Amino acid sequence: MARILAIGGAHIDRKGWLSSPHKTGASNPGHWETEAGGGAFNAARNLARLGHQVALVAPRGGDAAADLVARAAEDAGIEDCPLTFLDRTTPSYSAILEPNGNLVTALADMALYNQVPARRLLSSRLRKRLAAADLLLADSNLPESALVALADAASDFDVPLAVIAVSPAKVVRWRTSFSKISCLAMNTAEAAALTGTDVQTPEQWLTLLTRSGLRGGLVSAGAGAVAAFATDRSGTHTITLLPPGLDSLQDVIGAGDALASGYLDGLLSGGAIEVNLTRGIALARLTAGIRGPVRPDLSRDLLAQALAAMPKPAQT
Repeated sequence: MARILAIGGAHIDRKGWLSSPHKTGASNPGHWETEAGGGAFNAARNLARLGHQVALVAPRGGDAAADLVARAAEDAGIEDCPLTFLDRTTPSYSAILEPNGNLVTALADMALYNQVPARRLLSSRLRKRLAAADLLLADSNLPESALVALADAASDFDVPLAVIAVSPAKVVRWRTSFSKISCLAMNTAEAAALTGTDVQTPEQWLTLLTRSGLRGGLVSAGAGAVAAFATDRSGTHTITLLPPGLDSLQDVIGAGDALASGYLDGLLSGGAIEVNLTRGIALARLTAGIRGPVRPDLSRDLLAQALAAMPKPAQT
């Protein structure tokens, strides 16, 4: 199993579940659920439950929400190394969801992430952790200067860098570091923000992104086709797969992070690109089938069972 250093968002997810389809401009009945979330944190928890050795470095405040994040890290078997700001509030993400799990709107209160300077991320202690890692997993929540410094450090230590895009507004912070990213997991809106183009097909995304300087990536489109590309010594490999439909969609939040987690798990095992992407699709389906951004019961056996039971994704 691999040693993974995860750096980025680990915060509170508040989800408002509507009791009936959303009506704009009206009071909508429903209820709230609160749990830990965050792009890097969701992926880190998945990878830890798949047996990898994961350490998490994430900013948080000195409040009860920080304790909830710490307990979630412990439950997943992650070594928690917080950057604590005692006088600040832990970041949060509040979403309103339709009864079928589709997102209506969301509010991200993430001001604390902007307070993290590059020098704090690159202390001698953290540099030692990075040097010993098999993979650096990051998201786009921290300031651009910190992300550029992380990418440079990963390159200096020859540690592969995988990135969770998080949002169209934040993913552009990685533009100057494309050549140092081994895998950037994004959706079509985030890919459009990176490329300045809103193309229509997975094949077009692959063409644009392979020319951008990125060494690898994933582009997802909800229930639509998922495109992947990876560059190694033999060249650039691409594939597009259409995931089989889900009988029951419970919650879309965390499904993209699960897709990236499954793909990275395969990549760390040396799998072929089609095998890795199929693995990611299976984990995304497992996650979308429950409420919550991660599956607390995830294991290698559960993922293997899901892979065996899942119809083979169609290659487009």
